[in-house]
Amino acid sequence: MIRKLKSGEYRIYSIKTDPKTGKRRNLGTFATREAAEKHEREIQFFKRRH
Repeated sequence: MIRKLKSGEYRIYSIKTDPKTGKRRNLGTFATREAAEKHEREIQFFKRRH
């Protein structure tokens, strides 16, 4: 999940919430939405790898 911050940057958050904190994990902050989407695809690729 990608959200735009007040600073204008984009941050990737985990889909699932952390059971301890009840918040979503920060998976990285990027200057452009394209960079964030590229990294999100890389994350999905490694999640599916066995």
